[in-house]
Amino acid sequence: MKITKPRLALICGILCISIFPILVKLRLTPGLISAFYRMAFAISLLLPYVLITKSFKLPKTKFLILAALCGVLFASDVAVWNIAIQDSSATQASLLTNLSPLWVGIGSYFFLKTKPATNFWIGTAVALFGMITLVGFSFFINLSFDNAFLLAVLSGILYSIYLLVSKNVLSEVDVLSFMTISLLASSIYLGIICYFLNEPFTGFSNTGWFVLVLQAVICQLCAWLCLSYATQNMRATRVSLSLLSQAVLTSILAWLFIEEKITLQMIFGGIILLCGIRITFYDKTISLKRIFSK
Repeated sequence: MKITKPRLALICGILCISIFPILVKLRLTPGLISAFYRMAFAISLLLPYVLITKSFKLPKTKFLILAALCGVLFASDVAVWNIAIQDSSATQASLLTNLSPLWVGIGSYFFLKTKPATNFWIGTAVALFGMITLVGFSFFINLSFDNAFLLAVLSGILYSIYLLVSKNVLSEVDVLSFMTISLLASSIYLGIICYFLNEPFTGFSNTGWFVLVLQAVICQLCAWLCLSYATQNMRATRVSLSLLSQAVLTSILAWLFIEEKITLQMIFGGIILLCGIRITFYDKTISLKRIFSK
């Protein structure tokens, strides 16, 4: 597989967001306010840059509204994901929210001109089997639908909608302008929610503030500039499925830094998951008839 600029951007973006669940799991700030400052600090850094360099271009009204909608969708995704991470494990929350490829594939089939290829569905099936193996079959057989589980799944649905809408917007709007509009909308939206829910805007430790800045710079600006560029130049289905690998990296980081248990089953499941992602990048269509006829 040739490493192109969009694919390299995708890899960098995945690496940057992999540390996010670990930072949230530290519980140095509440989940909702953490999501707000992630967006607010990011836009406070990005806005001066685009204004000074004159790289911001105001899009047509239709795409301006859609870009703002993307900001609301993404902010909602991050907010509910933060709560899910703090109420469960970083690994479980990351895996469940990354069910988004399934929703993206279905959404692409109905709403986008570019339909998922056979390879995508095969890769999705393999990757989801790997994800189930990683979490544990007993978890899905005896699944208790607690709030953390439902919020993590909701996060995946919100992100899949965001990805499909942003794919449409990024076909007409450059990445920096899109990020500026969406981050501004995210910050205002989350700020209003936090205010009415009486979330604390101050009173955090120095470490807490440092983690908030780290989330904004690494997990938001660096990660989503890379991922937006990848989304602009790659299929939405490929991007969403590739993001499943973030759960594997998060599992390893959670084991190293916050002592979450990692087992051979999780390692085996992670390998299967990555194989599923690799299948979606094959240029030649895999023939199911040929596979089952052997």
